Amino acid sequence: MRQVTKKSARSKGAGVGRGDAVYVGLDVHKRSIHAAVRVNGREVETGVLPARAGAVLAFLEPYRLGLKQVVYEAGPTGYGLVRRLRRAGVPADVVAPGKTPRTPGVSSKSDRLDCRALARFDEAGLLKRVAVPTVREEADRQVVRLRDQVMNKRRRVKQQIKSFLLQHGLREPRGLSDWTRASVAALERMKMAATLRFCLDILLRDLANLEAMLGEVNQAVRRLSRTRRHARRVDRLMKEPGVGPVTAMQFVTEIYQAQRFRNPCEVAAYVGLAPRVRQSGERRRDGPLLKAGRGRLRAMLVEASWVRVGRDPVAQATYRRLVRNTGCANKAIVGVARRLAIRLWRLLTCPQTDAPAA
Repeated sequence: MRQVTKKSARSKGAGVGRGDAVYVGLDVHKRSIHAAVRVNGREVETGVLPARAGAVLAFLEPYRLGLKQVVYEAGPTGYGLVRRLRRAGVPADVVAPGKTPRTPGVSSKSDRLDCRALARFDEAGLLKRVAVPTVREEADRQVVRLRDQVMNKRRRVKQQIKSFLLQHGLREPRGLSDWTRASVAALERMKMAATLRFCLDILLRDLANLEAMLGEVNQAVRRLSRTRRHARRVDRLMKEPGVGPVTAMQFVTEIYQAQRFRNPCEVAAYVGLAPRVRQSGERRRDGPLLKAGRGRLRAMLVEASWVRVGRDPVAQATYRRLVRNTGCANKAIVGVARRLAIRLWRLLTCPQTDAPAA
């Protein structure tokens, strides 16, 4: 891996002052960071650095007086680098990969090209920043996301068990569609060849372990919801029909720093409940939902909306009106979920809001 030395960096950054405009794009990976520097609209340097904040700071040092912005795309490396750069006084941001412009007709792709493009787009003001959570906000969100991960693993094991029964011509016990205790007990007593019995027992043991793990995580989420930093907001959201403690915690931890959203449209787009609209002249076509945000949060908002429609007369009237207008129950419930997300956001940002509950 080629590294940029301090000597070569100083020679290229010599003469940069406060009147200059320096933009830096980084392409961050586990073991290396590709960097590109633009000064006053001209690319002056690219290099490959070790994946350490100290190496990035040393690379940036010759440009500090004119440094306007350092950016890199959100990814698996998290927010540790941007936090370290900010603590050192470097103006750094993380940008949304899905919002980065793509040059039409360009098929080549490399880390070096990516960092150069980020620096160029940032200089032109074309990049969309993402809110960087604090260490505590990210840790709290991870607890709730862990619950989603355990649930996904449990669902896969259940699918494996059903596929196992189908493959070997074994009849599903009564109640297995709901995974009742009696149906699981029937699986444990089911007669079959010894080798098949061994395989099924392993799957059932995996399922039991995941059930126990899910119980532990649920307790952790409940304890987190009663901490001083979350209890008041969670209680406020749970007053809404259909919103339980898990949904409330999911919303609070995913919609961190709720004040950063300027209007309800941004909230709907963030959680992935905004429709794709195509309009030209007199023609308007509403497409599918924009794929954005956390899928599990979107699903929980839809589930909460079904409960809400059954309990709240205003939400029920809204749902019926949307069914008449769209002719589709699924579209109507998504519309209710979008209104619910906006309502919860308003409760977070303006606790005394008297907005309609629909």
